[in-house]
Amino acid sequence: MHNSLPTNSSVGDGVFGGLDWGEQHHQLCLLDGAGQVMHQRRYAHTADGLEHLERQLRRHVALAGIAIERGEGLLVERLQAAGHTLYCVSPKISARARERYRMAPKKDDAFDAFVLADSLRHEHRHWRPLPAASPQLAELRAVIRDRERVIWNQRDLENQLRALLQAYHPAVLHMFSSLDRDISLAFLRDYPTPELARRVGPERMKAFTGRHGYSGRTRPEVLVERLRTHLLAVAPGTVAGKELTAVLFAEQLALLNDHVRILNKRVDKLLATHPDAPIFLSFPCMGRSCAAMLLAEMGEDRDRFPTPDALLAETGVAPVTRASGRSRQVRFRYAANKRMRHAVDWWVFTMTREVPWVHDAYEQARAHKQPHHRAIRGLGARWVRILWRCWQDHTNYDPALHHSARPEADLTD
Repeated sequence: MHNSLPTNSSVGDGVFGGLDWGEQHHQLCLLDGAGQVMHQRRYAHTADGLEHLERQLRRHVALAGIAIERGEGLLVERLQAAGHTLYCVSPKISARARERYRMAPKKDDAFDAFVLADSLRHEHRHWRPLPAASPQLAELRAVIRDRERVIWNQRDLENQLRALLQAYHPAVLHMFSSLDRDISLAFLRDYPTPELARRVGPERMKAFTGRHGYSGRTRPEVLVERLRTHLLAVAPGTVAGKELTAVLFAEQLALLNDHVRILNKRVDKLLATHPDAPIFLSFPCMGRSCAAMLLAEMGEDRDRFPTPDALLAETGVAPVTRASGRSRQVRFRYAANKRMRHAVDWWVFTMTREVPWVHDAYEQARAHKQPHHRAIRGLGARWVRILWRCWQDHTNYDPALHHSARPEADLTD
C-alpha cells in the first residue's frame, strides 16, 4: 500500500485516461505508459467545458482508452462519437482499486480519476471496450428503458389509487379484472362516490359498457351485483375529500396507459427495422417487449459476450460458487443486469404456462425440491445458451433442431 501516487514501471505503451464524471464537473487524468501524470484537470459539464475536454484528448494521438464509471449518458455518447475508446469500470472495482494506493478512506475527484487511469494502464489488455450502439439500437434502448420507467410509475400510481379506494369506495376494485384497465378508470370518473354508483342498474351499466367499448364477457347484471355487494358507506366528509383525489389519480393513470400504448407502438416499429430482431422474436413466448429489452441490453457487438457463460452471468441466471477449504456454497448471483434478469424470468415463466414440454420440465424441477425461482433460473440458463448461439450465428431459433439436439428429459439436469 502507498500513501502517495506511485511511479510504477512501464506496463504498457500509449496514454491512458481516467475520467471521474459528475453532474456539474468531470475530472480528467492522463498517464503515460510509466504511470506518470501527464495531465490532471477538472472540466465543467457545459458546452465550452466539454469542448475543452475533447480538445485536450485530441492532443494525444496515442490515447489507448479512457476508463469511466458510466456506461451510458451524454458524456459517454459524445466521447464515443468523437472516436475515443471507453472502458466502463464498475464502481465496486474502482473502490477496491483505491486500496492499492491508500489505506485511509480518503477520496477526491483527482485521486479517483488517477485510480481509473492507472487501473486501465494495468488491466486494459483484459478489459473489453464499451461498444458504441448504432442509431437504431440507441433509440430502441432509450425507448424500452423509458417504457420501463413509465410502467413503474403506472404501478406505483395504481397502488396509491387502490389504497385510496379501499378507504372510501372499494366497490370499484371488485367490478373488473384490474384497476388499471381503461373501463375501471372510466367507471371511477363517471361514478366517483358510492352514492352515485348506487344508482347504476343493469340498463345503465349496459349503456356505460357500450359507451366505453367494454370487451369483457361479464354481463351487466353480474357487474351490478358485484358493485352492490361491495358498496360501503363512510363519513360524508371523507367521501368529499377522497373523491377529488381519486378522480385526479384515475386521470393520471389513464394518461400513463396512453403513454404505454404510444411507447409500445414505437417499440414495434423499431423492432420491425432492426436486423437482429427476428432472432429474438423467433423464440417461443418471446413477447415484443421482452425481445426489445434483451436486444437493447445485449447490443450488437458479438465480442461483448464471447462465451455463453458471459451472457449467463450478465443475465443473472448463473449462480455464484464460493469454495474455501472444505466449504463450498452455491449462491444467487446479485451482480447482474437486472433488466435482463427480469426479462429472462418473465420469458421463461410464460413458456412454463404456454409450452407443454417446458411446463413438464418445470414440474420435473419442482419435483426435485427446487423452489420456483430456482427452477425458473435453471430453465432460463438453458434457454439463454440457445439464445446466445442463435445470436452469435445470426440465425433464428429452430425448434426442430432444438428438440433433436436436446431431449426434453435433459432440460432439468
